[in-house]
Amino acid sequence: MPRYSIVVPFHNEEENVTKLYDRVKDVMELVGSSFELVFVDDGSRDRTYRLLEEIAAVDSRVLLVKLRRNFGQTSALAAGFDHASGDAILAMDGDLQHDPAEIPQFLAKLEEGYDVVSGWRSERADNFVMRRIPSGIANWLMARLSGVDIHDFGTTFKAYRREVIQNIPLYGEMHRFIPALASWYGASICEVPISNPAREAGKSHYGISRTFRVFFDLLTIRFLLKYMTRPLHFFGGLGALAEVSGAGIAIWLLVHKLLSGHAVGGEHGPWFIIAAVLILAGIQLIGVGLLGELQVRHFFTHSQRSPYTVDRIVRMKSMEQGIGRD
Repeated sequence: MPRYSIVVPFHNEEENVTKLYDRVKDVMELVGSSFELVFVDDGSRDRTYRLLEEIAAVDSRVLLVKLRRNFGQTSALAAGFDHASGDAILAMDGDLQHDPAEIPQFLAKLEEGYDVVSGWRSERADNFVMRRIPSGIANWLMARLSGVDIHDFGTTFKAYRREVIQNIPLYGEMHRFIPALASWYGASICEVPISNPAREAGKSHYGISRTFRVFFDLLTIRFLLKYMTRPLHFFGGLGALAEVSGAGIAIWLLVHKLLSGHAVGGEHGPWFIIAAVLILAGIQLIGVGLLGELQVRHFFTHSQRSPYTVDRIVRMKSMEQGIGRD
């Protein structure tokens, strides 16, 4: 088994594939430990897969995973993590905006004992208004809501111990929240400054709309970190508050009716409706909390489902193993 696995998802990166492979290979050979390169083709429509297949044909250290369609970056990373066999796993983008020469500093931090090492784009070359300001706000909110004090959640350039990343289910666009989810499992986290070179070739797949979607994900991650194993505490608390408020209004209306003899429906009709709605809403919220508890039980039950579908896996045998494909 290799000591390190480098996971790289690709989507329409034909102009960067060969350069990235050469640079990562050269760096890892200088590191001197055994390694594998896990390349994931996330439904590319250009020559990306063909180029990756050619690379896998001549280098037995390359494991190529081809997904049947474009599932998105998080699912592509999940596919890479699932098929990686190294004791430590490093993830990076395939657009050459992550410098492979910086890989050794990630591995050095893992050797120091950290479980997660996150890259920090301290000096970004992105557009100030369209990318850097929204990203800065999102990262600040993530740090406050998750309790993980790092500066850059968005970058894919991160390194993980195998036992940590295997405990984190990835779906949707949750890859940026891996440090926050890892902290829930008690992982030790640090960050290292990285460069943010401009894209050498190809077209960026990121836009301002992607940044805004992060704010919705923040609500999810906040709920997951605080109430993932006890959803009834959240929904039950709101339900109990609604029940008490509705019951209080109903009792007040009843007392008022008994003491004054006035028609409650005509004189306090809106309050009567509010009380009824609050009581019903409270019952529903408590029911949702109980359903959430059932989902938690299901979450901790082993499942074989994956958020992606693999078309094929390609790895050439080394010369010692004989010529041919696995």
